[in-house]
Amino acid sequence: MIEAASGARGATSVQVWDLPLRLWHWALAILVLVAWVTPSTHDRLHRLAGYSVIGLLAFRLIWGFAGTRYARFGKVGVRLRAAPRYIWNLRRGITGRYIGLNPAGTVMLVTLLFLLAVSAITGAMEVTVTFFGVWWVEDTHAYASDAVLVLVALHVLGVVVVGLLQRQNLVRAMFTGRKQLRNR
Repeated sequence: MIEAASGARGATSVQVWDLPLRLWHWALAILVLVAWVTPSTHDRLHRLAGYSVIGLLAFRLIWGFAGTRYARFGKVGVRLRAAPRYIWNLRRGITGRYIGLNPAGTVMLVTLLFLLAVSAITGAMEVTVTFFGVWWVEDTHAYASDAVLVLVALHVLGVVVVGLLQRQNLVRAMFTGRKQLRNR
């Protein structure tokens, strides 16, 4: 059930992202930042961040099936298929109305989850006896980690652009869990 509250100027406030999902999102953001600034200088902290990312990814996988409506992966396939047209329409400022993730956000979610898993798993492999110093493990970890940073930058840019186009504070929504839906 959607919990809604009427706001000023013809907008309705809707509970979209639950507390576990928001805590997961911000913990992941912090851990990615920690992992980004600590390689080769604070190896222990870097490894701890990587192992924690693996734990968060496991939680997100479970929450994608057991969580609340907008945390679930139920519409991922539909939104992935809609992504090319959605991204094409963004050129003209057309964003459509999505309560949860829009199609571009869904592409970002799937891609980031995949690359974070590759980065964290290959990072964990690097410190094992079997894979220590193995070139393809090191290269895969480095490339996946760099790709994660590029995608994080695109994610932030996308949130800002779509927020401006929709005249909505999406960052605040990820803190409060509530999104403003304008009544037409």
